[in-house]
Amino acid sequence: MADRSQDRTRRRFARRQWARRWVTVRYVLIAVLVLGAVGFGVYGLYFSPWLRVEGADVSGTSQLSEEEVVAAADLPLDDPMARVDIGAIETRIAARLTAVRSVDASRQWPHDIRIEIEEWEPLAVVTEGSSYTFLAESGDTFTFASMPKQPPAALPQVQVGAEADRLALEEAAAVATSLDDAVTELVDHIEVETADQILLALKDGREVVWGSADESAQKAEVLLRLLEAEPDAQAYDVSVPSLPTTR
Repeated sequence: MADRSQDRTRRRFARRQWARRWVTVRYVLIAVLVLGAVGFGVYGLYFSPWLRVEGADVSGTSQLSEEEVVAAADLPLDDPMARVDIGAIETRIAARLTAVRSVDASRQWPHDIRIEIEEWEPLAVVTEGSSYTFLAESGDTFTFASMPKQPPAALPQVQVGAEADRLALEEAAAVATSLDDAVTELVDHIEVETADQILLALKDGREVVWGSADESAQKAEVLLRLLEAEPDAQAYDVSVPSLPTTR
């Protein structure tokens, strides 16, 4: 009887020992599997040939072509997707394509870079000799790769003085977009020297001192009344619309 009891005790002890060892082995196996999965994932993302840049998916363009955007992006083809510097792609596009108002790039797994573009809307034409650029509301000038030989007749033309800076061009853009059809039909071009020295040159040779873009809607109303009341005047000053003058 004593021998049987000792055998049972030994077997229970052996089972407990094995159970403790199995718990330890199980944790070791889990740790190995987790580390293996992490290592495989890191390899797959950063070093393997499976997830590499092959091209771009471009959206949002109107005047720009997909080819122009891709060329400006200078994609690191065949580089691992996870190692691509998305910010650098956005910076290159914004710097190389002046017509881009905003750009948002992101990874489109498994092989593409998604590029969403918003273009500037041309509000006016800035003429410089025989060439021209488009004017955005920000005061920035921009071009497209394919530009008509002659500027679009529907857009106001802006002539820029030597002292005109970006703020002056921003004010000129605001003036150009604020003019109603009745005034626009009379205007040959807009001349801008500084932000508060803007002049409208009318098609019949008369001039309108506009000042800054402030109160442009009121200035337009005052100008139309002055043109009707004093048609023989050669110059109109509506820079202070509450105190207009003519000469």
